[in-house]
Amino acid sequence: MSESARWHSVADAAALRARASALILAAAARAIRARGRFLIALAGGATPRGVYESLRTASTDWSAWRIYFGDERCLPRGGAGRNSTLATVAWLDHVPLSEKQVREIPAELGPLPAAAAYAAELRSVGEFDLVLLGLGVDGHTASLFPGHDWGTAADAPDALAVLDAPESPAQRVSLSAARLSRSRAVLFLVEGERKRSVVSRWRTGESLPAAAIRPPTGVDVLVTANALRAQFGQSGGAAT
Repeated sequence: MSESARWHSVADAAALRARASALILAAAARAIRARGRFLIALAGGATPRGVYESLRTASTDWSAWRIYFGDERCLPRGGAGRNSTLATVAWLDHVPLSEKQVREIPAELGPLPAAAAYAAELRSVGEFDLVLLGLGVDGHTASLFPGHDWGTAADAPDALAVLDAPESPAQRVSLSAARLSRSRAVLFLVEGERKRSVVSRWRTGESLPAAAIRPPTGVDVLVTANALRAQFGQSGGAAT
C-alpha cells in the first residue's frame, strides 16, 4: 500500500521553481550514481515552464538523461500547443541531449495509434526515476480527467487514448495512472489561488485523478502558499 501525499508549502512561484529544480537535479544525481541513467517523465502546462527554463544551466551529466512525457495533445509535431514543444523551447533545445534521448509521444498519429506506439515503447522501459505532474482545477493530472478511464488497474495499458477530453484539444494521449505510479518518485507542481478548492478536495480524500497516482513511496506535492490558505489548520494536516 502506498504512502499518502506529502505536502510541501513554498512561498510563491519563484520558490516553487527553485525547489522543484533542486529536487529534479537531486533525483538525477541519485539515479545516475545508482544505475547510470535518469528516466524522467515530464508534465505539460504553464506551471512547469519556469522549472524547465531554470534547468538550462544545470550542472549534470546530460548524456545519462532519458526524457519521456506524461501526456500529449494530438496536434502536429512541433505545434505550439504540444507539451513536447513547450519543454523543447523552454529547456531541451538548450542542453546537450541527442534526439534519441527525448522520447516524444507520437500524438500526431492520432490518439489510438499514438497510444499503442508509446505503450509498445514503454514496455522495455523500467520504473521511471521521477515523474513530474501538474494539477488541474478539476483534479485532473496528465490527461486523466474526472469521469474518464484513469487506467488504475494493475494490468492497465501504459498509455491511454483520450478521445473526448473536456479541454481542447479533445484528442490526447496520456500515460495511465498505473504507469505513472511505476516510478521511484512522483512530484506534483501546484501553483495559484485558483487551485485552493481542488487542493482541499484532494486533502479531504475525494476521488480525483491526481489522487490515483500511487507509487510505493507516495507522492510529493510542491504547492504555493496562496493555494493553501484557509486549508491547513482546518483539515488536520500541515505542509512542510
